[in-house]
Amino acid sequence: MNAPDLLPAVRELYSRLPETRCLQPWELTHVLWSLNYTDELADEWEIAAASDVARQDWPEWRRAA
Repeated sequence: MNAPDLLPAVRELYSRLPETRCLQPWELTHVLWSLNYTDELADEWEIAAASDVARQDWPEWRRAA
């Protein structure tokens, strides 16, 4: 999986399982892989970048964090 594929996967994960929004990148790596959003484990920095962008989609909960 490459970086452009991660953002849609993280957005879908956040919309389907809102409780995952507070997970750290190293935790998201395993969640995305375990739930078959990715075929292989992605790098933490790629997950962190996709997560930061995806979190901007939900400004109401981002302010509370």
